[in-house]
Amino acid sequence: MSRFIDGVWSWLVAAAAETSWRELMPLGLAGAFVWGLWFYRVLLSRLDRPVLNDFRTSVSVVVPSYREDPDILLECLRSWLAQNPDEVVLVPDVGDTEVLRRLADVEDPRLRVLPFTHRGKRSALGVGIRAARGELVVLVDSDTRWQRGLLAAVQMPFADPTVGGVGTQQNVHQRATSVWRRVADWLVNLRYYDYVPAMGRAGAVACLSGRTAAYRRSVVLPVLDHLENEFFLGRRCVAGDDGRLTWLVLASGYRTVHQSSARAMSMFPSTLRAFVKQRVRWSRNSYRCYLTALWKGWLWRTPLITKITVLQILLTPVTMGMALGYLLLSRLELSPRGAIVVLFWLLVGRGIRGWSHLRRHPRELLMLPLVAAVVIGISLPIKLYAFATMNRQGWLTRGADRIGGDGQGASTLSPPTRARRRAVAVSSDAA
Repeated sequence: MSRFIDGVWSWLVAAAAETSWRELMPLGLAGAFVWGLWFYRVLLSRLDRPVLNDFRTSVSVVVPSYREDPDILLECLRSWLAQNPDEVVLVPDVGDTEVLRRLADVEDPRLRVLPFTHRGKRSALGVGIRAARGELVVLVDSDTRWQRGLLAAVQMPFADPTVGGVGTQQNVHQRATSVWRRVADWLVNLRYYDYVPAMGRAGAVACLSGRTAAYRRSVVLPVLDHLENEFFLGRRCVAGDDGRLTWLVLASGYRTVHQSSARAMSMFPSTLRAFVKQRVRWSRNSYRCYLTALWKGWLWRTPLITKITVLQILLTPVTMGMALGYLLLSRLELSPRGAIVVLFWLLVGRGIRGWSHLRRHPRELLMLPLVAAVVIGISLPIKLYAFATMNRQGWLTRGADRIGGDGQGASTLSPPTRARRRAVAVSSDAA
């Protein structure tokens, strides 16, 4: 084995030697800068610690629901009620008759169901937030389950009166049921271990994920109209509510932080088609949100780490495209050896950046080539397409003609075991 490794290493050294180090110097300097920023962000993330105290207040859970799979919604509802909020305000579409029928059978005085003719997720959020009675509103996607202790943990940072919003740790529900869910969980882990905590430590998370995020209701109410009625280049915005609300809170002078001890598990697509649709939507939302923050000057009032992160997100297609183009077209011989050197460089770099995930799931090292290909695909064709079409409005993975998100229905999950069915039945009886 050692003889094989020595042979591979010697071959790579010989291949790299075909190109002068002087020719690769510009790429090396750019790489050193990018890696320096990455290390700085990871270091700040490692220094972040969850807030621990006994602060508690009244809490309203607000859930917009559109064409949700009833089985998934009811399972998620049980996870919310189990943590004893003051109320759960659920805003389903009036056309979701099966959901409304199933919710009518839930006998819990904390549940309030407000059927509403949806005009997009933002309109339903507005209805729920205005109807809420708690000091805090926890906004939750209808397919997101809470891990034990989330509701208590997400309240703790609000002991600081300058905190306006709190984000949660995210992961993929039943990640092992699809290779695309495994890839999504890898990318989610990098975001919530290496990026978000750094911004949270500085008090300026750029986007509190709408899958589960908590806000002071008194901070949200004055800006609610700006959430519901945002226009970008003359068109009403449909998606991207979480990024928009985060920046409205930041622009109001409040801090947005991350609470790693509050963990939420969300449905992610099980198919490549739905995975790509989701990434296109997210990329469009990011461009609209961050370009608006630039235009209005909000970004320049945030800490350095948030500025760096947002600018890197905006410029990723440019920086990655230039690096790959310089390496492939200008400085490396277009030969099998050159291609292997590039591939080796990409895999090693992606492996180092993936350490936060791989230390938790070491067997998924075998997925490294797929993840590297996905990252390049997201950074170049998907983001370029999203930039060119950023003002197309739509949800993409949900529609009136289907139940549940595209590739996110209950049928895509593993069936519950007998023990889980018994536990669910007991919790239903207790409720």
